[in-house]
Amino acid sequence: MDSMIQPMVQEKHCPVEAVAAVIARKWVSQIIRDLAGGPMRFGELQHSVGVSARILSLRLHELEQEGLVRRAVFAEIPPHTEYSLTVKGGLFVPLIDAMRAVGQKLADGG
Repeated sequence: MDSMIQPMVQEKHCPVEAVAAVIARKWVSQIIRDLAGGPMRFGELQHSVGVSARILSLRLHELEQEGLVRRAVFAEIPPHTEYSLTVKGGLFVPLIDAMRAVGQKLADGG
């Protein structure tokens, strides 16, 4: 288990709470949702999520530190950076899809 997530699990004494703590952070579910489609550049992700550059940078750094997002810098002219989900980050995709389905049912009155 990742060094950042492990203390959350131990501190909260419940793996469900640790996962909920990650997903509950503002913009994280949208970032994971968008990266589930494949690698994206910072500007693409910012436009897709609709968040400020400062907040997106902060969230991406947190997710990278937790081992959920991978940052790849390409030494090209001009240089560019792409973000993608790690295997661990991909574990959140079915959870977010299920949350979307439940949310849709609730919105439809079901």
